[in-house]
Amino acid sequence: MSRKGPRGLTPEDRELWDKVSSRTTPLPKASKGILPENKDLPRPVSPAALPKSTEFRIGDKAKPATAMLPGSMPTVQMDKKSYGRLKRGKLKPEGKIDLHGMTLAQAHPRLIGFITDAHANGKRLMLVITGKGKDRDDGGPIPTPRGILKHHVPGWLNAPPLKSMVLEVTDAHIRHGGGGAFYVYLRRRR
Repeated sequence: MSRKGPRGLTPEDRELWDKVSSRTTPLPKASKGILPENKDLPRPVSPAALPKSTEFRIGDKAKPATAMLPGSMPTVQMDKKSYGRLKRGKLKPEGKIDLHGMTLAQAHPRLIGFITDAHANGKRLMLVITGKGKDRDDGGPIPTPRGILKHHVPGWLNAPPLKSMVLEVTDAHIRHGGGGAFYVYLRRRR
């Protein structure tokens, strides 16, 4: 295909363009590049100024990651025998809180109060019921997680002020709520 020359604007296109261009304001003139210089932006760092990375060779063992994902808990902190009994549902929770139907703003302070009171009273195993959550995915470009409380509660338990009181957080056994609940094993009071 060959073009016969530059395409001109039709009178309707020209009228539309004039409307659009009359409502816009031009960008300020810049001395360097496209945008004006912003003194608040950090200056680029030269590669020589970056910290030297340790060299990794094939066969070397990788160092374990120290950063934790939000909401994740570290490896098992309690003794293995008690943890096994806990996972099999053999330990009976000393207290429980049901957060079903609460908003994040309602559930967070109630959870803090519940765990703080239980720890002050010397209790060890608590059951936190969050529910499994509803499917809220509306098909948009950003997926929404199922069970907003189930998603946030482990992070709350792993953050101050509860972090110093909580020894272990794990999914509850099916007889205590399964995927809709968490066991929270508290540290001993000192």
